[in-house]
Amino acid sequence: MRITTRATVDELYRIEGKAELVDGEIVSMSPPGGWPGYAGDEIFASLHAYSKRTRTGRAVGDHKAFWVTLPNRESLSPDAACYTGPDPGMKLMLCLCSCTGCRSV
Repeated sequence: MRITTRATVDELYRIEGKAELVDGEIVSMSPPGGWPGYAGDEIFASLHAYSKRTRTGRAVGDHKAFWVTLPNRESLSPDAACYTGPDPGMKLMLCLCSCTGCRSV
């Protein structure tokens, strides 16, 4: 008899690159190629503009993980998303840029 253990979120954190937790297993995800990556960037830009204009949610780009409770899935890492739920209470790091043409938030 084969005994298997389900992968945990902590194990997922230790994976290099993009991965998701599916059916209790860590599944590596390849980064998007040129045109799909560009499409994800355009979707992020649209979501970002919308969230700023409406003051609703936070737009995020590729390589961000969401912990979810869905059938057969405990995490997902979309190419672009807009989070409108409660503040997750995570600490954020603010990076300031002094380059010409850059704006700090």
